[in-house]
Amino acid sequence: MSETVFLQVRAVLTTTAGRWEALTEALPADLLSRPAAPGEWSAQQCLEHLLDTERLVFPARVRAFLDGQDFTAFNPNHERSDFSSRTPADLAADFARQRAENLTLLEQLTPQDLPRTARHSELGQVTLEQLLYDWAAHDLNHTVQAERALMQPLITGSGPWRVYFKDHALSV
Repeated sequence: MSETVFLQVRAVLTTTAGRWEALTEALPADLLSRPAAPGEWSAQQCLEHLLDTERLVFPARVRAFLDGQDFTAFNPNHERSDFSSRTPADLAADFARQRAENLTLLEQLTPQDLPRTARHSELGQVTLEQLLYDWAAHDLNHTVQAERALMQPLITGSGPWRVYFKDHALSV
């Protein structure tokens, strides 16, 4: 089981930065900054959130587990960096650099570290293994969320093919 954790989590975490670099290099900034729907995040906002958590949340939590410390919940609505002067490509490059550093941190973990526990201020007792799975799922969740935002104008413009996207369209 422990090898599975490392293989699956690492597989996801090593691909996310490249996906974002490809998206931000290929797509225009106006598409990346367009929210999926009112009140929804744009692809750029998803990337900004991933960068915040890559800097402030996940590495700090891994270190907390290793140091036997508890940690507080992260509120993305209140704990946000100001990225207003940054281009999407700059954000993706920064994310890739930060991710490379965090992958180095993860390489220091052993299967014996996985059952370590800590107390999360909202969720209660959690294990390092659960955090690692959460990290990978978090990556995929916000990348899929971003891609869903990117799809909306394409779905709208697809005419009669629009019916094929009913599971992804936010408006009819």
